Amino acid sequence: MNQATKMTASTMGVLVGLAGIEHGIFEMLQGNLRPDNLMIAAIGPMQRFWPFGEETALTIVPNFLATGILAVIFGVFVTIWSIKYIDKIFGALILFLSGVTLFLVGGGFAPIFMTFIASLTASRINSPLKFWRMLMPRFLQWFLGKIWLGVLVAYVVIFVFSVVVAIFGWPLKLFLSADTTSSYLGVLSYIMLAFMLFSPLTGFAYDIQLTQEMAKTRAQLQS
Repeated sequence: MNQATKMTASTMGVLVGLAGIEHGIFEMLQGNLRPDNLMIAAIGPMQRFWPFGEETALTIVPNFLATGILAVIFGVFVTIWSIKYIDKIFGALILFLSGVTLFLVGGGFAPIFMTFIASLTASRINSPLKFWRMLMPRFLQWFLGKIWLGVLVAYVVIFVFSVVVAIFGWPLKLFLSADTTSSYLGVLSYIMLAFMLFSPLTGFAYDIQLTQEMAKTRAQLQS
């Protein structure tokens, strides 16, 4: 099992689930109301902390309360699945299907992109990573493997910070206008996307390096 790959996929899956739960809570707070269309603001006007803090989402359920309940349920499921079962035989597939379902019931747009990346990463947990061994030169494997954990931690920090800014505008709105804060939030989303795509590569590199070191150790013991 590729432990770094598993931890990367699991972390992303947990973030998907928690984001869905957060969206669902705000949707439930809007009450037993019917959305105007499929595209909704997860945070309603009465719950909003700043002008741009609405968190756009999509729902196929024509009721805010029901949408929120389903988003919380599937968010909890995705979170638990990502922690306990993501390395099972259908772990990646079930993560993908539940993540897509979460998206369709108000889980938000950012989590759906993470669902795709997390599911693809999870599909490599029990893989020999032959493609990545051939694609990445040895020096790149070594470098990316060394920074794997730091990149993953940075991704989580950026994600959490972005969510806080998206909901509350804080801390940027303390010294910036709402429009400027919204612009910086857009920049943060691109940075978060870069780390989201980069994290699995570093995890693959770490696991490749670890496998090679274990193979050398076995060979030395046998000799």
